[in-house]
Amino acid sequence: MKNLSAPNISFTDFMLNGFYSLGEWRPFLFIPFFLMFLLAITANSILIYLIISQKSLHSPMYVLIGVMAVLDLIGPISSVPSMLLSLLFNWSGISLVGCLIQMFCIHYVGSFQSTLLLWMALDRYFAICKPLYYHKYMEIPNFLKYVVVPLIRNGILNVTIVSLAGKLSFCSTNVIDHCFCEHMALVQLACGDISINNLVGLLSTFLIPTADFIIITASYIVIFASVFKSGKAQIKAINTCITHIIVMLFTLIFALIAFLSYRAKNNNFSPNSRVFVSAMYLLFPSCFNPIIYGVRTKEIRQRFLQFIRKV
Repeated sequence: MKNLSAPNISFTDFMLNGFYSLGEWRPFLFIPFFLMFLLAITANSILIYLIISQKSLHSPMYVLIGVMAVLDLIGPISSVPSMLLSLLFNWSGISLVGCLIQMFCIHYVGSFQSTLLLWMALDRYFAICKPLYYHKYMEIPNFLKYVVVPLIRNGILNVTIVSLAGKLSFCSTNVIDHCFCEHMALVQLACGDISINNLVGLLSTFLIPTADFIIITASYIVIFASVFKSGKAQIKAINTCITHIIVMLFTLIFALIAFLSYRAKNNNFSPNSRVFVSAMYLLFPSCFNPIIYGVRTKEIRQRFLQFIRKV
């Protein structure tokens, strides 16, 4: 394993070394992570199949849930297999290009999930607060107005983050204390100034999940106020909102902890804790989002039970 100082050389190959301090116990982590990965792949695949195959689930709300399931597939697939191979067989090598591609996938999927939660909140806002105009607002030409700008924002910020990371020189070590290529896990290995990388990382956090969260919170405040005024007529709609809030909280909590763990000055996070939280940020929502939607959404639950009976 290369780990020598080489001032005139920038490493282009790296070793992912997450949970290395566990020693001989490290391979045993393969079991829980593999089971979570298997659950994420299976549950989201079934959810996608149900939404595609059932015409009654082709409304905008269920299409957005289906897109969430696709993201919950892409996220783990882009990073977890390499982590599992590293844990079980100690196959930890990755090129700089491969690392940057993995970084882009992880961060773009994460930002897309945040934006998708925003779209779900807008869907519920139109359905509850402007029901007479719901279909007009959710028509593709009109809804694209709410889609294009966030996607461009996410793309520009994530491409900038990855591009700046790719321009750094890594001359002190090529050992990444992580199981996959998280942005700060790679950037902190650089031997030059990384202040611009930190700044862009903070900026992307403010402009993507923070901005989305503010808009989502404002929309739900308006929704709840509207529901309380209308009495019990919107109980079904408010139940759907609660489901979205549960998913949003899980996603944002893990994202926030994973982000702050690299910027905490008091170093309360051990390397193993940091890697574990980042892994949970990828796997936990992917495992439990389809279960939450399946349990709390009546239409999906009914279609799933019909699917099980046929099988």
